[in-house]
Amino acid sequence: MAGNNALQKPVNLSPQLENVVGKGPMTRAQVTSKVWDYIKANGLQDSKDKRQINPDDKLGAVIGTSQISMFKMTAAVSKHLS
Repeated sequence: MAGNNALQKPVNLSPQLENVVGKGPMTRAQVTSKVWDYIKANGLQDSKDKRQINPDDKLGAVIGTSQISMFKMTAAVSKHLS
């Protein structure tokens, strides 16, 4: 059995990412889930196009300050994992 799934392996988070999702290490799946929790809690999805994220200052420190698609966001967040 392949229990060594990359999504299940705990990774370290940058300080900027920890400001959004809390203290690491945590798995990539947990990070993704917590980033979405943050986006929903703070109403950062674009009202017209839910695939677009409008980052606030905290999330902007991780993914950049301009509007970003949910697909690009995942790649941007990955840069803060080690």
